[in-house]
Order: sequence, then structure tokens, then C-alpha cells
Amino acid sequence: MLCSALRRLRPSTCILASTRHLTHMGPVETTIRTKLAQALKPEHLEVMNESHMHAVPAGSESHFRVLVVSPQFEGLSLLQRHRLVNEALREELSTCVHALAIQAKTPQQWSSNPSLAKSPPCLGGSKHDNTMTEKLKAGRD
Repeated sequence: MLCSALRRLRPSTCILASTRHLTHMGPVETTIRTKLAQALKPEHLEVMNESHMHAVPAGSESHFRVLVVSPQFEGLSLLQRHRLVNEALREELSTCVHALAIQAKTPQQWSSNPSLAKSPPCLGGSKHDNTMTEKLKAGRD
């Protein structure tokens, strides 16, 4: 599995993960960024690992928020845009990614409202989700 192989590769460099600060990207985050960039050719892309906000082990890469600004979204409904993002990340969503929050905007929408939504606090639901444990274990193999 790609996620399994990627977990063994730990990038040693810091890169700009958002406009706010520098952070170390893990292999799943790197894969998400690469796949979305290749599939959607975004003018603006933000990928945030929000796993630390949830009931998962430290260092997990299981909960993400993405902001994708792409001309490919022109004329598409929000549902169609989300489907494009989900299709690009099909493997990750079926293996190592438990949750993905998506903001998919056209360049015009982004220029009129360049903001990123904030995630609500975790209510601890994944503590009781058996598939979460299985996905985390599968990602380490």
C-alpha cells in the first residue's frame, strides 16, 4: 500500500505548509499535497494535518483539512468539486485517512473571500471507532 510505504519515508526538510508558519510534513500529508497538485492544478493549495485535534495517537496522519483553489472547479457544483478531490485521494481515503474536510473554490471565489474555515473541536467520536484503529495499524505496516 502506498500509505504503508510512505510512512517509512520521513521527509527531513521543513517546507511551507501554510501561509502562517513552517511545519514538518509527514508522508501522508506530502502525498495528499502531491496528488491534489497533479490532479487539479490549483492556483492555491493548503493541506493541514488536524490529527492533533482528535483522539488519535501523537504523530498520526489521519484527519486533514484541504483548501483547493482551481480553475477546474469553474461551472461545477460543490458536490462535483468534492468528488474530484475525493477521487484524487481515493487510496488514502480508503486506507490511512479517516477524515477529510474540503474547501473547493474557484479562483474568483477565492479572490472575493480568501479565508480558510476552522474545524470544530473534536468530540471524541474516533475513540469508539474501530475502523480508526485498524486504519492506523494498516498505515504502520
